[in-house]
Amino acid sequence: MFQVRIHGRGGQGVVTGAEMLSIAAFEQGRHAQAFPSFGSERTGAPVVAFCRISEREIRLREPVMAPDAVIIQDPTLLHQVDLFQGLGADGYVLVNSRRNADELGIGELRQRLRRERLLHVPASEIAKQHLGRPLPNAALLGGFAAMSGLITLEAVVHAIRDKFSGPVAEGNIAAAREAFAYVLRETEEIANASAD
Repeated sequence: MFQVRIHGRGGQGVVTGAEMLSIAAFEQGRHAQAFPSFGSERTGAPVVAFCRISEREIRLREPVMAPDAVIIQDPTLLHQVDLFQGLGADGYVLVNSRRNADELGIGELRQRLRRERLLHVPASEIAKQHLGRPLPNAALLGGFAAMSGLITLEAVVHAIRDKFSGPVAEGNIAAAREAFAYVLRETEEIANASAD
């Protein structure tokens, strides 16, 4: 079973992001579940959502305490909440930011994670360009697909069309495609630097 924890703030589409991730996994023939965990339910308050993906039926219902991947929709949470609690050495971290891990103050994660599993993508900027609003969830799913290989970009596109329609769907799809390409370039640069 692959477990994902998504951290963000109310109003950023954290819960919808987890739902779209589960739809993308289901589209690829897997079992999936997505659910939120709210503290204060107001816009701007920290929100966590979870997604589990498995080849078999999922019977667990509790929050994800040992994630295989952490997606951070709002980098202002990096030093306010322990976002990486329970994350193992073979885990993935994707941060919504133009800044890299060192610039974000999380460079110590490089000691634990493989370099190609600690990435960033300016998802809010990409979303604003395609949607007119900085809602990063669909872009982050595109980036996560490129980073992990767990889901395909086509499955992400299907999930977006399942949740949205018209110009909103098309804007989110364009954002997901751009973020996918951005993360692919980032991983290729890491691979090339390692080969030198």
